[in-house]
Amino acid sequence: MPERFIEMGYWEIISRQMSIVTKSQQERFKDSKITVIGCGGIGGSAIEMVTRMGIGKLTVLDKDYFDFSNLNRQVFSSTDVLREDKAQVVKDKLRLINPYVEVEAKIEELNENNINELISDDTDIIIDALDNLVTRVILSRFSEENNIPLVHGAINGTLGQMTVFDKKSTKNYEELFSLPSKGKDLTDEVKKEIKKLSYGVPPVIGPVPNIIGNLQAFEAFKYITGIGTITRAPKLLNYDLLDLNSINIVEL
Repeated sequence: MPERFIEMGYWEIISRQMSIVTKSQQERFKDSKITVIGCGGIGGSAIEMVTRMGIGKLTVLDKDYFDFSNLNRQVFSSTDVLREDKAQVVKDKLRLINPYVEVEAKIEELNENNINELISDDTDIIIDALDNLVTRVILSRFSEENNIPLVHGAINGTLGQMTVFDKKSTKNYEELFSLPSKGKDLTDEVKKEIKKLSYGVPPVIGPVPNIIGNLQAFEAFKYITGIGTITRAPKLLNYDLLDLNSINIVEL
């Protein structure tokens, strides 16, 4: 297919947002790369939205596979992909949403030993869609050391929260949430202290992680294109869907 038709297809997909951003801003997004750690409830929604908004390159990472318990919230889950690797399913389905996005799937669990291999140095921004604190600490330290902005999102039950960490933030992830690992080497003993803050698999209902994922996607879009105001730490957007009056931005 001639290059001009490929370009026309891309711009047709995102045509409805072009009254909100300029062409140069959209081209900045088109020329950027986002890495999303986690393809579940939060990550799936973030991945879908950055794809629909026209990101140029996308790396998705998840070690898990889909099962029945994912169907209540994870947008890429369905009964025909049960027991299949989440990252690969996501990559395959993204081709049907926006074939102009270059997607790389990695079916691995992120840790201290492989993080430098899994997150390439051409990543412009990282979206944190993780579900455990130790890995979040590893990821946040990596992003800070490598000066890669990190869009954090987390949920529990009907609660959700989101913020961005970058070089302009006055607090990093461990400082913002006063984790016991703050300022310490990540030894086995320190990891045990972090794990004590978790109480097993958190409850979750469909809209909560999907809202957070969409907010993260738009925060990444704002960050790369330069539109709007970034929700940067120590500011934290949070909500409880059982109380719509609770939707606000606080400063920790």
